[in-house]
Amino acid sequence: MDIVILGAGNVAFHLANALHANGYHVKQVFSKTMTSAKQLADCVESDYTTDINAIDKQADLYIYALKDSILEDIIVQIDAPNAIHVHTAGSISIDVFDSNKTNFGVLYPLQTLSKTKPIDFKQVPLFVEANNQKTQDQLLNLACKLSFNTSLANSHQRMKLHLAAVFACNFSNYMYTVAAQLVNESDLSFDILKPLIQETAEKIKTIEPKFAQTGPAVRFDTNVMDKHLYLLQTHPELSEIYKILSKQIYANSIK
Repeated sequence: MDIVILGAGNVAFHLANALHANGYHVKQVFSKTMTSAKQLADCVESDYTTDINAIDKQADLYIYALKDSILEDIIVQIDAPNAIHVHTAGSISIDVFDSNKTNFGVLYPLQTLSKTKPIDFKQVPLFVEANNQKTQDQLLNLACKLSFNTSLANSHQRMKLHLAAVFACNFSNYMYTVAAQLVNESDLSFDILKPLIQETAEKIKTIEPKFAQTGPAVRFDTNVMDKHLYLLQTHPELSEIYKILSKQIYANSIK
């Protein structure tokens, strides 16, 4: 199977390398940035281009690992009617291909990915959707070669998964950023919090998150909470976040 990767960001980087490691032929990498295109192409021993008109039209599979905002614009420019076309986005419907593609689908990795952080792609959950049975079978076969955790998910399910991932990952990581800011203001190291963060992550492997919740908001301990809000006087936005989250934690706590 000859594969063209459109994009050279975090998802494209890890997916292309996983394909290459499993014996798939990445024929070409496309990116608007020369440095990124060449870097990824070198990793997977492929050709590369920054010219959309120079994209190889004879590949079997085109993987669009691009920003949501440009995905549709790029899709309509690729004229390869006999190939399979898939995107990797969590919040974009499969219908984005409806206008001019015959065989298409989605290959969505549910993981936070950064080029600088190695990852075992075999452990990454991969969600597959396709517009017909033959394409679905082909994509499932590919997905199972890349990951031990492969499932079918339609566009609505995938969008809900993506929303859940934003809360579980992106928002949580922002909270780490806030926590780092607060301890740094007191000349302390963020490293102090890492055992706490690790234990929180480990705990939900065996305990439902709702039952694992601790802290002053669960008890609605206004004595402690008022002290925290006093410390946040110089951070009004964080103060509002603190109030909203505390209210929601208490509302959802086990009474």
